[in-house]
Formats: sequence, C-alpha cells, structure tokens
Amino acid sequence: MRIIVLAGGLSTERDVSLSSGAGICRTLREKGHDAFLLDPFLGLPDAGDNLEAAFTRPDAGLSLASGIRSTEPDLEAVKASREDKSDCFFGANVIELCRLADIVFMGLHGDVGENGKLQAAFDVLGIRYTGSGSLGCALSMDKEITKVIFEANHIPTPKGTWMKRSTADHSLASTGLPLPLVVKPCSGGSSIGVYITQTEEEFDKAVKESFRYEDEIIIEEYIKGRELACGVIDGKALPVIEICPKTGWFDYANKYQDGMTEEICPARIPEETAKKIQAISEHAFQALKLDVYARADFLLTEDGNIYCLEYNSLPGMTAASLLPKEAKAAGIEFGELCELLIEKSMDARYCG
Repeated sequence: MRIIVLAGGLSTERDVSLSSGAGICRTLREKGHDAFLLDPFLGLPDAGDNLEAAFTRPDAGLSLASGIRSTEPDLEAVKASREDKSDCFFGANVIELCRLADIVFMGLHGDVGENGKLQAAFDVLGIRYTGSGSLGCALSMDKEITKVIFEANHIPTPKGTWMKRSTADHSLASTGLPLPLVVKPCSGGSSIGVYITQTEEEFDKAVKESFRYEDEIIIEEYIKGRELACGVIDGKALPVIEICPKTGWFDYANKYQDGMTEEICPARIPEETAKKIQAISEHAFQALKLDVYARADFLLTEDGNIYCLEYNSLPGMTAASLLPKEAKAAGIEFGELCELLIEKSMDARYCG
C-alpha cells in the first residue's frame, strides 16, 4: 500500500507525534509498504512535479523526527520555519500527497489531528485515514464534554468543573471544590499544563499557567491512586497496563524520557478489577462514539475504587507508548499492530 504517515503539526505534543510517526513509518516500510512521513504543517515543498516519487524516497521523510525533548516544543519557531509563511494548516503538497495515498496513517497527537477537524476535512475531501472519525475525536478531545458524557453514562470519573478565561471569577471558592485539586487544559495531552495543587496560592498560579495553553480549563478533585491505562481496538479491550513513575507522577518528562517510568502489562491487579476496567473502557469507547482504536486512562485507589480520567483517540505509538505494550501483551507485535489498525480503519469506513 501507499501510505502517508502524518505527524508533527502545531500541537504541544509535536515531538511525541513525530517520534510516533517515525516508528510507524519505519515499520510499515519493513512490512513492504511504500510509506512516507509527512508533517501536515510544513508539507513537502521540494516534492517536484512527480509527487508519487515521494512514496519511494530512500529517506522516507524520517529526518523530521529528532527525538522527544524534556520540554514542550517551540511552536513559534516551527511556524517561522515554514517557507511560504502561510497561516493555512496544510503545508505545500500535503492534500495532494494524502489524496495519492491508499490511506493516511494518523500519527498526530493533540490539537488539529486529534480534535476531529482534520478527520472532518479528510471526510469532505474523500481521503482515507486511520483511527476514529471526526465525532469521536471531537467528543473525547474536549475534557468538559467527556466528563458530561461519562456522568450521563454512569462511567466513574473524578468530580470536577470547568472554567473559561472569559469568566470574571477564577477563584478557588468559585469551583465549589475542596483542595487538593488538579488543574489542566480542557483539550491538552501528554500532561502538558497539568498541575496538582495543595494550597490556594498553588491553585491560583496553576489556573494562570493552564490558561497559557487554552481558553478553557478543567478542575478536578485530586485522587491518589495507581495509574493505569486500557486500550481498545475494534471495540474490544486490551490487557490493562500499570504505569509506575520512579519519581512523582506520569507527567511529560516521565512519559517520554527513557528510564523514568516502568510499565507493567498485564497490570498487577486482581483479575476481577482488570475485567471491570476493561468493561468500563469498552463502555466509554462506545459512549464517546469512538471507533477503530483509542486508549482510556484510569486511577485505582487503595480501597478499589476505579476512576476513568479521559480517552485518547490517537494514543502514542512510540517505543515507550502504552498501547503498543498492551498489544504486545495480547500477542500483537508492533508491525502487526500498525497493519491491524489500517485494516480495522478500512473496515470501519471504507469497505462494504
């Protein structure tokens, strides 16, 4: 197959996305596919007249990926590096290359890519892509909407509220929630802009910091518990994975820097608890109108209470990512996983 792997973009998760995309692209080429790694924002201005030649370029576009830094990327520098200086999300030749592909493998994370906008555009343009459709992506990306849907469908989730930048009162008292609290952007990912606050002073600072990323933030009760995740492919849950940071919690640095976190799959939890988490994952997957694949994040308290925090419609696919490790525990190697996601995406929208 001719496959464009889209990664990068203008999300704060840009580095993670490029690392995911590079791994996917290499694996697909090893499997015999003509795959090319493409940044949807920077595009391929040097493609020349023969766009089809991109699929067989020896470099496969892999020079885009330079690893995941310990801090979030400088998006203003990325914007400044684009040759045409256009503010259009799509760079040179992106739409044309995606239309030439048999399918586009979505290696994007966060913002445009995971919020449903790109999927909707591709639906209109007749471009085939992997992963969930636009509605599922939009619902799961917005943590406010996710929380409303969870509560309506009796999916256990932490108590919380949301706050807009335009709201006059950003005080702790206005939330009606007691400390400690978690403050995070409404649509962010990779734990960027997430703060655990123990005092009113910390809360006020966290609110200001989180508003640097988005105009709406989520505020939730802090729940101390073991961090777990459960991927779902084609509506069926994978084995539950346990995340054990060596220090602190599963923040950006612990997620993506080697040696900072141990992941154990299957998780060291009672079988009954694992089955409950898998059942909740499948139920929430359906409630959020997701399809093909996604990953839910959980907390498990000492007394056995389960809380579903959120759903990721395009979970990470790096060597350190959770979904590939869960799939491997189920007997699915990384190359097989990439091809399986393509197959299930084709079945969900483009066959029959």
